[in-house]
Amino acid sequence: MTVSVTFAFLFVYLTGPRGLDAGQAGLVAGAGGAGLLAGNLTGGFFGDRFGHRRALLASAVTGGLLLAAVPLLPTPALFAALPLAQYASGVQRAANAALVAVIVPEGQRRQAFAVVRAAANGGFTAGPLLGALVATRLSYDWLYVADGLGSVGLAWWTARVIPARAGGVRLPSPRSGRPAGPARGAERPGPVGPATAPGLWAALRARPAVPVLLGAIVVADIVYRQLYTTFPVYLADHGLDTGVYGALLAVNGGVLLCLELPAALALRRRAPLPVVATGLLLVAAGYGVLPAGPGAWTAVAMMTLLTLGELLYKTPATAYVADRAPAHLQGRFQSLYAGASIAGVVLAAPLGGALYQAAPGLLWPLTTAAVAAAGCAVLVGARLERATLRPAGGAPAGGAPAEPLTETPVAPAS
Repeated sequence: MTVSVTFAFLFVYLTGPRGLDAGQAGLVAGAGGAGLLAGNLTGGFFGDRFGHRRALLASAVTGGLLLAAVPLLPTPALFAALPLAQYASGVQRAANAALVAVIVPEGQRRQAFAVVRAAANGGFTAGPLLGALVATRLSYDWLYVADGLGSVGLAWWTARVIPARAGGVRLPSPRSGRPAGPARGAERPGPVGPATAPGLWAALRARPAVPVLLGAIVVADIVYRQLYTTFPVYLADHGLDTGVYGALLAVNGGVLLCLELPAALALRRRAPLPVVATGLLLVAAGYGVLPAGPGAWTAVAMMTLLTLGELLYKTPATAYVADRAPAHLQGRFQSLYAGASIAGVVLAAPLGGALYQAAPGLLWPLTTAAVAAAGCAVLVGARLERATLRPAGGAPAGGAPAEPLTETPVAPAS
């Protein structure tokens, strides 16, 4: 997301060129975080109702124009414009994930989401450096203009590359032998299928492993994002400067950029939930080494385990939710996952900061226990899934298909 670059410099921009005090800047930043979460949670509804491609295009253009207009807006207007731009970014994120899930056939989604994350990690690595260069050599105004135009450019590129009715046909299950039927295209609005098609909550009840996974991801994200909140404070309190912290983040981004896609390819035939659980347990192990004693080697061990855990759990979890979603609810399933996966943006700092201030010695043991419990819950979810998909008598439970149907994308029109 291009929007993320400008928001990395938001606080500095508001307290510098715009002249707001820290409290006012914090209010705008907090409202932006709430807007981002709300956009992630509701973006899938727009996609399911109007088409995921349309939702992505509308949100990218809206967010881009708001950002490009920032230099022209009076300071009071930023209290509305910037949170709205973050909301549009959240809708764009959910719509993008749903569009990938609709276009890419089941069985290839892990690799597809790994490619998406590789692009995001590349942007996360290069974006702040380029943003700092633009802000210091030109101005923050140009940073917002460039970021806004980049978002509009993404919409233009998507409109050119993704056909208006991207989708495909449903293939019969090789095991069930069900006949093929028409698939829902990415741009066909409204629910598809019989009038009795289950709603969101009924679909979730029929797939009990999905809510378990979503809850585990919320916990994991709150714990994982201590990396950006309390962890640098912990390093500074133990005599490790910002250079050490920056080097650790660079290692994290570089390893993910190089290894996440190969890992997705190597593990593509493995059941996803045990892979996710293993990743969460590695995140727990990462934070679990910190009480062994502060120091550079402890920090390196922590970052290595944390990076390996992230590499294992994030892509398979995203693809699993896509694979288990009914066609008419793909966007809302992706919205639920997108919201769970950024819960830490809103909750990590206040929860971790309060605990670190009140009882610093308890922070790492409690975060370790919390994410380890989340990993164990995912393993329980895997057992629930097996029970749901293979009940006595062989019929699917709760209306869930014994094997999700595959969608084959139509080639873009020339």
